[in-house]
Amino acid sequence: MPMHDRIIPYLERAGLYHLARLNSHWFWLDEPLVSAFVERWRPETHTFHMPFGECTVTLQDVASQLRLPVDGFHERFSVLPPDANEETVRIYARAYIMMLLSTQLFGDKSANRVHIRWLPFVANLDEMGRYSWGSVALAWLYRCMCRVQKCD
Repeated sequence: MPMHDRIIPYLERAGLYHLARLNSHWFWLDEPLVSAFVERWRPETHTFHMPFGECTVTLQDVASQLRLPVDGFHERFSVLPPDANEETVRIYARAYIMMLLSTQLFGDKSANRVHIRWLPFVANLDEMGRYSWGSVALAWLYRCMCRVQKCD
């Protein structure tokens, strides 16, 4: 989904512009690496047990790597019409943010669905920048790691 210039102000207000600028170079999946981390994950302590000691992903790591705020509370959208009014631009911005949330922050194995749980968060674009997206991303990571560990 292309990032249109007219939705950038909404992404900035939502605190997600940096995430939108990251490309597939940053988000490629190294399956052997992920498997190695899953094998070393300990859900009871939310840590990875490595040969050199324990380590974990912290909220500071999430904030630093993804530049997400950590404080505070496809086809239809492929082309933004050049004559789009401001309401249409806001609709496209919401769609783009939903795509970011579902593919880059809170993805699942399908990589093509958007869970409805994120919909209320994009209702008010001006409030999105006040959410603690870094905290949510970290919690989601822990949740996924625990789910994978229990399944094996």
